[in-house]
Amino acid sequence: MPVWLWIALGALPILVIAEELRLYKARRDWRKKDEIFQAVTENAADMIALVDMKGRRLYNSPSYKRVLGYSPAELSETSSFEQIHPDDRMRVLEAAREARESGVGKRLEYRIKHKDGSWRVLESIASTIRDERGEVAKLVIVNRDITERKRAEQQLEYNLFHDLLTGLPNRRMFLDRLQSAFARVRRESGRCYALLLANVDHFKVFNETLSTKHGDHILTEIARRLSAELRQDDGSARETVATSDALLFRLGGDEFTILLETVADPSDAMRIAKRIQAAVAVPFSIESREVRASVSVGIALSTAAHTRPEDILKDADVAMRRAKALGGSRCEVFDEAMHSRAVGRLKLESDLRTALAERQFRIHYQPVVQLATRRIQSFEALLRWEHPTQGLISPYRFIEAAEDTGILVSIGHWLTVQACRQLREWEVNNRSESPMNITVNVSARQFADARLVNDIQDALQQTGVDPSRLQLEMAEKIASSDPKLTVTVLAHLKHMGIGVVLDDFGTGSMSLVELTQFPVEALKIDRSLIREMQADRGAADIVELIITLAHKINLKVIAEGIETARQLERLLELGCEYGQGYYFSQPMDSKAALIFMRQQLASMRSASAG
Repeated sequence: MPVWLWIALGALPILVIAEELRLYKARRDWRKKDEIFQAVTENAADMIALVDMKGRRLYNSPSYKRVLGYSPAELSETSSFEQIHPDDRMRVLEAAREARESGVGKRLEYRIKHKDGSWRVLESIASTIRDERGEVAKLVIVNRDITERKRAEQQLEYNLFHDLLTGLPNRRMFLDRLQSAFARVRRESGRCYALLLANVDHFKVFNETLSTKHGDHILTEIARRLSAELRQDDGSARETVATSDALLFRLGGDEFTILLETVADPSDAMRIAKRIQAAVAVPFSIESREVRASVSVGIALSTAAHTRPEDILKDADVAMRRAKALGGSRCEVFDEAMHSRAVGRLKLESDLRTALAERQFRIHYQPVVQLATRRIQSFEALLRWEHPTQGLISPYRFIEAAEDTGILVSIGHWLTVQACRQLREWEVNNRSESPMNITVNVSARQFADARLVNDIQDALQQTGVDPSRLQLEMAEKIASSDPKLTVTVLAHLKHMGIGVVLDDFGTGSMSLVELTQFPVEALKIDRSLIREMQADRGAADIVELIITLAHKINLKVIAEGIETARQLERLLELGCEYGQGYYFSQPMDSKAALIFMRQQLASMRSASAG
């Protein structure tokens, strides 16, 4: 036997032993790796799966049970694609195909069904395993449950574009949609859109009298009503066209806006404005209180003159402010003349602040007389503004601006103190004569202010005027806005000995029940009814009805705005006790009022002596 053969036979056992040692080491390493893999997959928070290229499950880590609720046995009975959301399935299949062809796994997100039927969102990344031929045979897929993260992201995105109080789209969303509408109109000639800006009238009153919590409730309810109204179809073809593209937003505070992406005529926008005003006008119930609110609406239509989306918003804001200046609870359409008025308003607000600081306000007095005897019953204190360049300005021109700037309460307190001081001075100069009363108007802002009663007490203490000599006038609309609050405040005033007159009566919507509950002394018939009662039978009937009603419930009646002898004669026939107007005297300063009193007293003495 050759030597080399002996050598080979001798080396063979060594080679066998060496191969066994290599195989042993390989199996040991593989077991270690398998143990590590098992340890990782068994304890990993992420779900780890091994699937073949047909989607058959070869392995699913225990975290599948924890995250999706399926046991290993349940998973083994289904394909890995079955629980995937139908809308996402093709995308996942396409990713698997790309991985097989390219050998590179793809990161993606998709929805998968939980055992309880809900959908979870997974973030997935795949790695490929090749066979001995170098072809992709399996995929190792690591899935992470990102459902809560996606919900948080969605909530964050929702919060960015929605108002948290009302749930309506917010200013950010509004500007985005406005930009789209603006761009669409630029592309499509002949197309038009409209913007309605709705602002709650005197909303600060609700916060100040009811609390911000209840103010928020009113805003939420208004949002609900507006949303419902815009969804409603009244059966009119024209209305359906106008509301089909109506989008409601809350810009912030007490402002809402409606974007009509398509309008055929300005009347479409006006019609919708009237509908939302009617929806808001329905009384609100706040802790058994019946509270009324109203909105002023500004309307603007897109025009070729608008060079930016924001231009139409400015136009709608000008129109809305115009609606408020005209008394509120109305809608106005923008026109070019409003630009100059808007500039004037800004100047007015600035001048008002200066006027208060520099004491430019004055008081004029108009007598309220007993119609049968012409004897002065009281003087109504009327605020005037002595502007350094414009002269004497009536409150009709600045009272709304004073409310908006927040200085009306201070002005009202000053007016009450000065009027009481003037009354005290007249008393000193006419000691032997019968007592005189003074009447002061109270605005909605003052009435809503918690300091009203204290301010009046302070004015009386400063001047020493008997409370029974002071009367307060408040508009019917103010009194009926919150009947329970009105009853409470008026009860305090009555306890102090102060009389209250309901002003502008006949123009509001006060119920008879409310009227009988209010502790007032007199009703003042609005001047518009007195002016029209000779020519308008309806106005005349209303005047007669008010006088009859007042007497039935033991209230006195004051007719405002008497200008002719015929008006006076008819009011006397109807039994009206008191009146004021240019027929007797126009408003005058304190010196002229004193002269007027003395002249009347001298005339009465002369007539008595004769």
